[in-house]
Amino acid sequence: MPTSRAKAVCPDLIMIPHTSGLYGKVSRQMFDLCETLTPLVQRNSIDEGYLDLGPCGYVSEGELEKAVRGLQARLWKELGLPVSFGIAANKLVAQIASKLRKPRGFVTVSPGMEADFLAPLSIGKLPGVGSKTETHLAEHGIVLIKDLFEKTPEQLKAALGTDWRGVLDRARGIDDRSVEVEREDAKSYSQQETFGENIGEFSEIVRILKGMIDDLMSKVREDEKRVRTMTLKVRYPDFTQATHGRSLEEATDLEAPFYAFVEPLLREVWKQRRPLRLVSVRFSNVEEAARQLEMFDQGEEKRRRLASVLDQLNRGAAQGRVTHGHQLAKKRPTS
Repeated sequence: MPTSRAKAVCPDLIMIPHTSGLYGKVSRQMFDLCETLTPLVQRNSIDEGYLDLGPCGYVSEGELEKAVRGLQARLWKELGLPVSFGIAANKLVAQIASKLRKPRGFVTVSPGMEADFLAPLSIGKLPGVGSKTETHLAEHGIVLIKDLFEKTPEQLKAALGTDWRGVLDRARGIDDRSVEVEREDAKSYSQQETFGENIGEFSEIVRILKGMIDDLMSKVREDEKRVRTMTLKVRYPDFTQATHGRSLEEATDLEAPFYAFVEPLLREVWKQRRPLRLVSVRFSNVEEAARQLEMFDQGEEKRRRLASVLDQLNRGAAQGRVTHGHQLAKKRPTS
């Protein structure tokens, strides 16, 4: 209800002061941290979302849980947010699991155990079953989710209407919805390199990744954007892969702040230390570039002007006329 209407309805309404914009800012910080674990994050609302960890290459449930617990700890330590997590094979079960043990809850449902997990829960735990529907179903003898399976199709139709089959599917934990990242192409910049020969040299991978940063940041500046989050991905010859990312406090269109992320991120994501088949860099959390006078950071503005000159010199050339020193090393074959 708009504030003006609320005051008209209730003239004695007491308005509690709040900090304008704070909730949205903290929400963005929360999801930015989530994107350091996986780039596939669906921001459902200001305080709820889904993370797709499938592409991250975790080889066991224990390894995946450890990674998510690490994210949960960071959210508490850095933002003071008691975020709850539910880990499951699909969005429906993950959502229900995340709400069972608040605050700072952590519930894992192993694949194949969805129906067993849901069965003893109250019917009101199913999305779409509100308090009125829950009361209505209780009158039909349906109090727990498992009670649905003791009813005949005729009884279910009488209690639930024409969607009774859909409710049964949800009660079994069936959900084929994917994690949706809105306008993915417009909200990220990415580049990857597949090697003709697998590479196991740390310094060579660092050089390649910094070269990708150079290429991508030129595109970011050309689009008059700035970015905050960088995610690295590595892929092994057997096609298993892993990702990890970090975010800056403020968005930038300069390479140097992201250079500092390369080595620590690579150590984090390249834990197996087997030769690599592919590496990639992705920038997300894209913002419009601010066009205001940089009164207190003349050094950054000078670097930005220099970067703009380099972009103009290199634009349209098959190979850049001017390059960073880390790109002078011998390049490896790619495919």
